[in-house]
Amino acid sequence: MANTKATGLKSAVYSAIWSGRYDAKPGWRTGMIRLLRLALVLARDLAYGQLTLRATGLVYTTLLALVPLLALSFSVLKAFGVYNQLNPLLLQFLAPLGEKSADVTKWILKFIENLNFKVLGSIGLALLIYTVVSLMQKIEESVNFIWHVDELRGLARRFSGYLSLLLVGPVLAFSVIGATSTIMATPQAKLLLGYGPVGGTVYALGQTIPVFFVIGVFVFAYYFAPNTRVRLNAALAGGIVAGALWQGASWAFAEFARTSTQYAAIYSSFAIFLLFLIWLYLNWLILLLGASIAFYIQHPQYLVLEQGEPRLSNRMRERVALMLMYLIGKSYADGAPAWKFAELTQRLGVPAHALQVLLRALEQGGLLLQSGDVPPAYLPSRDLAAIAVQDLLHAVRTAGEEQYLGPQAVPVPEEIESVLARVNYALEQQAAGLTLRDLVTPPAAAARG
Repeated sequence: MANTKATGLKSAVYSAIWSGRYDAKPGWRTGMIRLLRLALVLARDLAYGQLTLRATGLVYTTLLALVPLLALSFSVLKAFGVYNQLNPLLLQFLAPLGEKSADVTKWILKFIENLNFKVLGSIGLALLIYTVVSLMQKIEESVNFIWHVDELRGLARRFSGYLSLLLVGPVLAFSVIGATSTIMATPQAKLLLGYGPVGGTVYALGQTIPVFFVIGVFVFAYYFAPNTRVRLNAALAGGIVAGALWQGASWAFAEFARTSTQYAAIYSSFAIFLLFLIWLYLNWLILLLGASIAFYIQHPQYLVLEQGEPRLSNRMRERVALMLMYLIGKSYADGAPAWKFAELTQRLGVPAHALQVLLRALEQGGLLLQSGDVPPAYLPSRDLAAIAVQDLLHAVRTAGEEQYLGPQAVPVPEEIESVLARVNYALEQQAAGLTLRDLVTPPAAAARG
C-alpha cells in the first residue's frame, strides 16, 4: 500500500511538472513550473556531463593559450601606456587562490615580460596568434553547442571578430579602470570622499563595481558569442546568475584554498598549479552554465526531461507542418505581416531545431520561400489555391529520404507493400482536391463573404 501511494505521488508530481506546456498553467503556477523545469534540466545537463566535458576541454585550451593571450594583451596595453593595470586585474582574478595568488601573478607577468617575439620569428608568432584564436573558437563552439547552433561564423568574420576583441577589448576595459582611478585620485574627489555619508556610499559602490563588471563580461559573452540572435533579456538573466555564481565560487574557493593544507603536503610545489587548474575549470563551468540559462530563457520549449535534441513524432510533424502552412498562408491572404522564425517558435511552442527541420522540408518541397529581410520571413511559394494539402503532407513525410534511407533501401514482402500502398491511397483520397486556400478560407466562410 505504501509503495502504491509513493508511486502515485511520484506520478502526480511528474505530471504536474512535465505534462503539457508550462505557459498553459493558470496564474502563478506558470512561473513556478518554469523555474522547476529550468532547475531540473540544468541539473540533468550537469549530471550527463556535456557541460563538464566542454569545461574540461576549455581548461586544456586555456593552458595552451594563456601566455600568448596575456602577451598579446600586454603588448597592446603597453602600446597604449596602461599595461600597469594588468597586475591588479590578474590579482583580482586569482584572489581565490589565497596567499599564493601574488606569486602566480608575479610569475605570469615575469614570463610575459621575458617573452621575445623577435626570437620566435614569423612562424612562431603565427602559431601564437593561432593558439589565441583557437581558444576564442573553442569558446564559440561550446556556446553554439548549448544554443543548438550547428554552424560557426565564416572564417573571415571569425578572424576579424576575434582579433578585434583581443586588441580593442583590453584597451577599453583598462582605459575605464584607469580613468576611474585617475578621477578618484583628484583633490576634489578626495575632498568629497572625506565627507562621511558620501564616502560611505562611494565605498559601498566601490565594493559592488567588481560584481557589476563581472556580470557585464558574462552578459557580453552570452549576447555576442553564439552564432545566432540572442535577446538581451536572456543574456542579462544568464549574466546575472553567472555573476552571482562566480562571486559565490570565489569566496568558497578562497576558503577551500586557505583550509586545504593537505594538498600542499601531498603535492608540494605542484599544489598551487592544481588549485589554479580547478579554479580555471570552475570559471569555464560557470560560463557554460550561465549560457545554458540564457538559452533556456529564450527557448523555454527545450525545457523537457529527455536529454538531447527534442524530436517530433511522425504524427506531430504532420500536425505542426499543417499549422505552419496555415499560419503563413493566412497572414499572406489577410495582408498581415509575414511570420518570422522566432515568432513561429513562440506561437507553436515547438523546439527550434524541430521547427527548422520542418521549414526546410517545406522549402525543399517548393511550398515556402524566405524573404530577403534580416531575419527572413516566410511566404507561400505560389498562390494558396495551387498548394495542395496532399503535396504538403508528401513533403513532410518524405523529408530526408534523398540524403538518408528511402523506401527502396528497405525491401519488404508484398503483403507489407500492399498495406503501405492502401494507407497511402487512403491518405491521398482524403486529401484529394484540398488546397491551402481551403484551410485558410473554409468554404462556409467564403460563401458568407
